[in-house]
Amino acid sequence: MNCVDWEVNVLKIPIKLTMFTEVTATSRHYVDRLFDPDPQKVLQGVIDMKNAVIGNNKQKANLIVLGAVPRLLYLLQQSSSSAELRTECAVVLGSLAMGTENNIKSLVDCHIIPALLQGLLCPDLVFIEACLRCLRTVFISPVTPVQLLYTDPTVIPHLMSLLSRSQRTQEYITQIFSHCCKVIYTPIRHNMMTTSLFLHSLSILSAPLTHQTVLFNHGAIQNIAPLLISPSYKVEHKHTFMSHLKCMCVCVSCSVLVDGELLSQVFVRMMQRDKPIEMQLTAAKCLTYMCRAGAIRTDDNCIVLKTLPCLVRMCSKDRLLEERVEGAETLAFLMEPDVELQRIASITDHLVAMLADYFKYPSSVSAITDIKRLDHDLKHAHELRQAAFKLYASLGSNDEDIRKKITETENMMDRIVSGLSESSIKVRLAAVRCLHSLSRSVQQLRTSFHDHAVWKPLMKLLQNAPDEVLVMASSTLCNLLLEFSPSKEPILESGVIELLCSLTQSDSPALRVNGIWALMNMAFQADQKVKVEIMRALGTEQLFRLLSDPDANVLMKTLGLLRNLLSTRPHIDQIMSSHGKQIMQAVTLILEGEHSIEVKEQTLCILANIADGNTAKELIMTNDDMLQKVKYYMGHSNVKLQLAATFCISNLVWNEEDGSQERQDKLREMGFVDILHKLTQASDPNLCDR
Repeated sequence: MNCVDWEVNVLKIPIKLTMFTEVTATSRHYVDRLFDPDPQKVLQGVIDMKNAVIGNNKQKANLIVLGAVPRLLYLLQQSSSSAELRTECAVVLGSLAMGTENNIKSLVDCHIIPALLQGLLCPDLVFIEACLRCLRTVFISPVTPVQLLYTDPTVIPHLMSLLSRSQRTQEYITQIFSHCCKVIYTPIRHNMMTTSLFLHSLSILSAPLTHQTVLFNHGAIQNIAPLLISPSYKVEHKHTFMSHLKCMCVCVSCSVLVDGELLSQVFVRMMQRDKPIEMQLTAAKCLTYMCRAGAIRTDDNCIVLKTLPCLVRMCSKDRLLEERVEGAETLAFLMEPDVELQRIASITDHLVAMLADYFKYPSSVSAITDIKRLDHDLKHAHELRQAAFKLYASLGSNDEDIRKKITETENMMDRIVSGLSESSIKVRLAAVRCLHSLSRSVQQLRTSFHDHAVWKPLMKLLQNAPDEVLVMASSTLCNLLLEFSPSKEPILESGVIELLCSLTQSDSPALRVNGIWALMNMAFQADQKVKVEIMRALGTEQLFRLLSDPDANVLMKTLGLLRNLLSTRPHIDQIMSSHGKQIMQAVTLILEGEHSIEVKEQTLCILANIADGNTAKELIMTNDDMLQKVKYYMGHSNVKLQLAATFCISNLVWNEEDGSQERQDKLREMGFVDILHKLTQASDPNLCDR
């Protein structure tokens, strides 16, 4: 394999001027020296440029604007360039990449990534390490498209082959992998550049499968797992290698062995209290992702007795801000789907009360004496509040007693209300998630939610927010609109109907579902005035557009809305007199279409409600085609459909209503009596009784 197998043209790529900067004569001098015909002078020029840009972001920006990057990339790729020159070019490019995000964007626009990947094919180890170090710096930036690592299918296997070359190649490659494997949860911050990075890569391996699968299929586990037990100092910290393995946890089972020891037990040892905090935290994250991926049971001792207590320990106030944030967020993710873990966590080390300190940090009596650390923490204190809201949301997602304990925590509801209006969008999202979790409690809806009028900031949040916030806020609103919620009336009076109707027109299926769901809850046992207003604001066209929505959840909630609108005889008759033709047409289309049992059952229930109207029932009785459909479903193999269809006929022939005899005679002529006789012999007792 030679150095020109991955060719890339970097000279014709125009540089985007992404920053405005003063271009000095000194900077021009550095660039001009790169074009000197004497190779030795070019080398010295690159070395001088390296020294000039160290710690000088202004100089870096100037050199990028003046076109230093294409020339450096050209020199780096030329086979006539000496190994030292090519290495120095890679070092300078790496230094330029350590500037601002605009620097990274300019470097990526110049195709620095394929040029550096090309350099990895050369045999010189020092040059390879310089290229990898620069690639690491570029890829850890959030503005770099990670997909660039996967464009050429030969890149990943070649990187795997370089892992064994040196400790530096191990460190840089695993850092690259850890940042280029899409994650489903916030990655661990790392100040150490060694052991914990190995752990971090591992945590990401339970992320979406696209990148994970590529890495796993090229032997990531086999290549990196042995590095966890390496005796060397760099590897003993395990930052880099565990970072990559964490990415792959979704692809492995706990039976994977590392030098004869289960991978999960390697992580358990790394959570011991005498290990570095970052190692403990990242090992816990590894096991968390393995658990969520199904590789470890939630009741396994390594989760219940080791991982969960370790993460709770990270939430204590004697830990650094970053550690408290990561501990809380990882713990929230670990126990999110498991009620028992939530209960265990809630009684571990007074966790619920401990999280209250997240809202007081740094306090006036803070023990922080490092001014830089204090300044950093003041700027990032919002991350603590975000993490606390996330963990409270996870803790209270199922258990009523835990929810009660959370709401009774010092000023908790006031903090949630304040969180809904914070400047940080992430804090607002976490706060509304916490509110949504607590809103599942009937007791809290009737007490804390009412006492603090949480519907007001929630409504404000719904006025102008990104979709991810709107989804959670509208989902919470659905709960506040349930019939037993005291917030329902004031929300109705605030003019929420128009807002909810607008959500039903969203491109997002989740927002359409929530919009129609909230309207469905609002229509339940509502006054006629409210129902008429819903029909007016939604409009017949939009209602029937929703009835043909490709998303099954949207369709089901729309049918639920229609069923709630068509309840109480005067309401049924009034709505059917205005929209009867369109509603009957929609019912026909659904009953004739390829829909699930649940959808058709709901539709037949709507038809049964129409049959309960005083005048509306005539829309069924005068429609022989509809009656035949009801007859068909009475003989269906599914009991739920039989019950719903039979209920419809029961309402049509009810003896105490005018015209019942005529309706009975018509249905007898159509053969309904014979079907009813057969149903009396049905095995289902409910069907027999009906």
